[in-house]
Amino acid sequence: MSASGGTKAIVAALGANLAIAVSKFVAFAFSGSSSMLAEGVHSLADSGNQALLLIGGKKAEREATPEHPFGYGRERYIYAFLVSIVLFSVGGMFAVYEGYEKIKHPHDIEHWYWPVGVLVFAIIAEGFSFRTAIKESNQLRGGLSWSQFVRRAKAPELPVVLLEDFGALIGLVLALGGVGLALLTGDGIWDGIGTLCIGILLILIALVLAAETKSLLLGEAAGVDEVKKIEAAMVDGDTVTGVIHMRTLHLGPEELLIAAKIAVQHDDTAAEVASAINAAEARIRAAVPIARVIYLEPDIYSETEAAKGPDREATPGGPAQTPGH
Repeated sequence: MSASGGTKAIVAALGANLAIAVSKFVAFAFSGSSSMLAEGVHSLADSGNQALLLIGGKKAEREATPEHPFGYGRERYIYAFLVSIVLFSVGGMFAVYEGYEKIKHPHDIEHWYWPVGVLVFAIIAEGFSFRTAIKESNQLRGGLSWSQFVRRAKAPELPVVLLEDFGALIGLVLALGGVGLALLTGDGIWDGIGTLCIGILLILIALVLAAETKSLLLGEAAGVDEVKKIEAAMVDGDTVTGVIHMRTLHLGPEELLIAAKIAVQHDDTAAEVASAINAAEARIRAAVPIARVIYLEPDIYSETEAAKGPDREATPGGPAQTPGH
């Protein structure tokens, strides 16, 4: 995985979640708290999710083959999507079921100091992991808000870890509230309510992750800023006079495919056009280093065809297409 920041955040989250999972299961064994059991399963699921992200990053590094000529960059998207499924099924649905059972059949919490102590420890450990994810994300986020960063990031690892850690911290607060109310009132139903809230929270986060990774799996175009850089680098004003239309596609977080029809002078020779295309490809790669696969088709600009608009069927017509249009 080329994004070392993403790997660092994943490893930090994995270490924290493994330690937290063990402590939660120990607390459940001594106290019988369903919130502790749900939180233990949640941390165990999170640990598995981080392992999946590391596996996806490793598999994405494989070289292209004749069967997969564009490489394996999308492996990272596939494993990130698997994370959302695990979080929904193992984490969310289990917690909802456990919360329902505890509300239906409440019982007192024994040895209260075990769950309370573990929850305080878990909040500190998750806070450390969350802080690492925020620090690494800030290096890539730029001026984007956090919601924009999660929606627009092409590398799935950091958004996944951010949402997982954020959900874990809120879940721990809910668990602490459920255990605390159960102890104060002497009614174990509050422990079940806290567990149910944890399950609903995890399901909501899993749905957000699924929607974002689904979009990446379907194939997203380059960002608006990258499109502008590509168009500016493509045109030299001499042989390449304009961009008739262009399509971009992320083959992976750090791999971009560019296909464009470019306008050239009608009296240029084949050798001049070929030289201009090679020069344009070099300029594009210098401006946008993740542009790995570039296909440029020369054509003569036609005002009649261009008037048809950015129609996929109108060849060679239409202006360059920007993301979202």
